[in-house]
Amino acid sequence: MIVRPHAVGLAFGLFLAAFHALWAILVWTRMAQPVMDFIFQLHMIKPPYTVEPFSAGTAVSLVVVTGVIGYVSGWFIGLLWNRLGAQS
Repeated sequence: MIVRPHAVGLAFGLFLAAFHALWAILVWTRMAQPVMDFIFQLHMIKPPYTVEPFSAGTAVSLVVVTGVIGYVSGWFIGLLWNRLGAQS
């Protein structure tokens, strides 16, 4: 099956951006620290990190950078998928 690298890139990019937008919302609502502490404790790890106060500029940067990284990664995976699948 042939995939469109652009579509795979958009899917990966949107997924990563949405995931990190959710994290930014958790920080903004001051729910990030309890969530992070809970996840660490599920893994039997003493929570070593403290969540900093919300910064809109940092939140936007986080969402944009992870979206771009997701797009580039997805595009590359789509390209590899097509090249490796075409050889089969």
